[in-house]
Amino acid sequence: MGLDITISPISVDEIESILILDRLCFGGLWSIDSYRRELTNENSHFLGVSVDKSIAPATNGIIGFGCFWAILDEAHITLLGVHPQYQRQGFGQLLLCALLDKARSIGMARATLEARVSNQGAIDLYKRYGFQSVGRRKKYYQDTGEDGVIMWRGGLQRPDFTHIIPPPPIDL
Repeated sequence: MGLDITISPISVDEIESILILDRLCFGGLWSIDSYRRELTNENSHFLGVSVDKSIAPATNGIIGFGCFWAILDEAHITLLGVHPQYQRQGFGQLLLCALLDKARSIGMARATLEARVSNQGAIDLYKRYGFQSVGRRKKYYQDTGEDGVIMWRGGLQRPDFTHIIPPPPIDL
């Protein structure tokens, strides 16, 4: 049975669903005011992955979300989270590709992000899509004091960009 999957911008009207996902994915990283600020900031680009609401009723069908800030010609990916029940099924890849495609469409030349040093799954995903580790932010994550790995990739405006990043395999 295939799922009808939609990727679309997140609106302020969906903030309650995003708060639920934030708690499930990140343990409550951002407050409602932080999300409201991000969702209304013209330099912040927020995308969500949705399925039929009956499949994930607690979040109105939103099972993942990602955000990047457009800073000059760089997309700084600030969030990428998938509901724990739907992790390791390709939705993170789908979101990452959608964020990079959006960044490319608005003229961004490169992308950067931080990942917890202990989050090897995320680091592996980012490397698979052309990101390279370029440094560390000591004690970057306030909740644990864990270091953040700084990752970067260029080439978003190269003509062969779509060939650099293959479509993600979604195995449901």
